[in-house]
Amino acid sequence: MNYRVQWRLWPCIACLLFGLPAVAQKSASGPSRNTNEPQEAVEALIKNVSPSVVQLQVTAYGPTEGSDSGATGAVIGRQNVVGSGFVIDPSGYVMTNAHVVKSAQRVQVVVPGPESDNPIEAAISANTRTLPARIMGVAPEADLALLKVDGLNLPSLRLAEYRDLRQGETVFAFGSPQGLRNSVTHGIVSAVARQTDPDSFMLYIQTDAPINPGNSGGPLVNSKGEVVGLNTFILTQSGGNEGLGFAIPSVMIDLVYQQLKKYGHLHKPEMGIIIQTLTPTMAAGLGLQRDCCVIVSDVLPDAAAVAAGLRVGDVLLSVNGEPAESLPRVSFIFLTLQEGQTVHLSVLRGKTQVNVDVPVVMPKHKMDDITELADPEKNLVRELGILGVEIDSKVAAAVNGLRDPFGIIVVGRAARATVETLLAPGDVIRTLNGEPMTTLDHLRAALQALPAGSPVVLQIQRGGQLIFVTASPQ
Repeated sequence: MNYRVQWRLWPCIACLLFGLPAVAQKSASGPSRNTNEPQEAVEALIKNVSPSVVQLQVTAYGPTEGSDSGATGAVIGRQNVVGSGFVIDPSGYVMTNAHVVKSAQRVQVVVPGPESDNPIEAAISANTRTLPARIMGVAPEADLALLKVDGLNLPSLRLAEYRDLRQGETVFAFGSPQGLRNSVTHGIVSAVARQTDPDSFMLYIQTDAPINPGNSGGPLVNSKGEVVGLNTFILTQSGGNEGLGFAIPSVMIDLVYQQLKKYGHLHKPEMGIIIQTLTPTMAAGLGLQRDCCVIVSDVLPDAAAVAAGLRVGDVLLSVNGEPAESLPRVSFIFLTLQEGQTVHLSVLRGKTQVNVDVPVVMPKHKMDDITELADPEKNLVRELGILGVEIDSKVAAAVNGLRDPFGIIVVGRAARATVETLLAPGDVIRTLNGEPMTTLDHLRAALQALPAGSPVVLQIQRGGQLIFVTASPQ
């Protein structure tokens, strides 16, 4: 039998408590003034960061391997996932990984209890609160998600400047490894920018701070208590920590957070070009003068880049004066561009350097067109606290993967809802307590006809999957 070593990407969830060296015993005259300073600094950092780190308890449906009969086919079953997150805005916004809340039916946030002067009592205390969370937006391409938790009232963590991060810098990973809430580990930055996929725009911080399945979404902080990254995955042969942990850099967290908060999805500026990593083999085969960095693999028809003179096979040298050193670097620069800007590209075409100016356009997301159809009054479903749009032929054409051409698509939330739900923009309400919902008037009437205290069970489509979501009168 042939044996192959397989590398697996595991979602990180929380960290094992890092044991610091024991402090020397007090002498008769007491310890020197500096003996405990490093320890005290670490304790102060943990005390300041921990209140902003939360545990996520996610209920979802997904594939489970095997069955009672021993069959190897996939079976869809209920899953309970434990993850981590951190407060990025004191008004109740929490950042985590998209894979933590994937196909979520319900998301709950476990909030730390009041601080205690006794650290042991605080660690084992069951004095926590569990609050429902709403998914405000998801960016699967960056593996980031934004949650909103009403009544959270926790301090937020500050994002560090990514450009200041250095290899060898001390970092601490916070989260709930294997469901072990309020854990912290310690290590260094092994690499400030690691590209795990040559054709992906994502860069990661590599760290040897122990992180394990369950740490996903927890913060990686520096010695100032600032978030340098969001723990995302580990490379492992054993399934546990092997010192190869990866976190999404703070600069990407900030960019995605701003867009998820505003739009609920990631907006990508467009110039009409496709780029990919240029490898030495590729350069040799194409007879290029440069054998690394970024190449233009496609220029879309009728795009602004065509009119500007950009060609397939051009090798990027710089973008707005900044070196085009790698695909993630160039892609991030593109993500930060604004509509109406003109981006200055310097490219190598054969042996000649060519300068090209390309205007930037911001294509509308399909959900933007649907959102524009909503009126704050006419489309309000007060009982659910949402703005909804009826699905007709026009809306159905704009919704990818719609199971059936009927229902109510959620385009936003309204204040002062009388029923707490976990509905998010993009969800499609199909049925209420088993009854199909085809119009807003039908949905409102069905909700109003329910006796006080009646259960509210909505079947919705989310991310291409059908799930049930419950709602309880406040």
